[in-house]
Amino acid sequence: MRVILQRSGEASVTVDGEVTGSIDKGYVLLVGVTHDDREQDADYIAKKIAGLRLWEDDEGKMNHAIDEVGGAILSVSQFTLYGDVRKGRRPSFIEAARPEHAEPLWNYFNDAMREQGLHVETGIFGAMMDVELVNDGPVTIIIESK
Repeated sequence: MRVILQRSGEASVTVDGEVTGSIDKGYVLLVGVTHDDREQDADYIAKKIAGLRLWEDDEGKMNHAIDEVGGAILSVSQFTLYGDVRKGRRPSFIEAARPEHAEPLWNYFNDAMREQGLHVETGIFGAMMDVELVNDGPVTIIIESK
């Protein structure tokens, strides 16, 4: 499982002109699933994200976790995170999990973050989405379960 985490001041996902998820302060997560990912991978990443200290304290050091600053999560499924561009000019997505494996695991991941006490908003799996965010910092972190 691969997640691109972007700290944001505000963010939203729109599908067919309708907002499906929006947050103020928090993390936008682009979530990719590969063939051999399991619930343990989702649990690992959910716990890691909940515990990361990416918010500044009064001295400007990253010492606060998302729950300490009242942040929320905007989770967006993103199969293109497993795009391989080493050969040719068109990406290969052979490492991305098929939807019948990826969607239930993405949903499980979102629930695992909720179990960590986080408020989670989402996009729509498999939809063409417009994602807007104000990248705060900017802070961008890559998290992988393997």
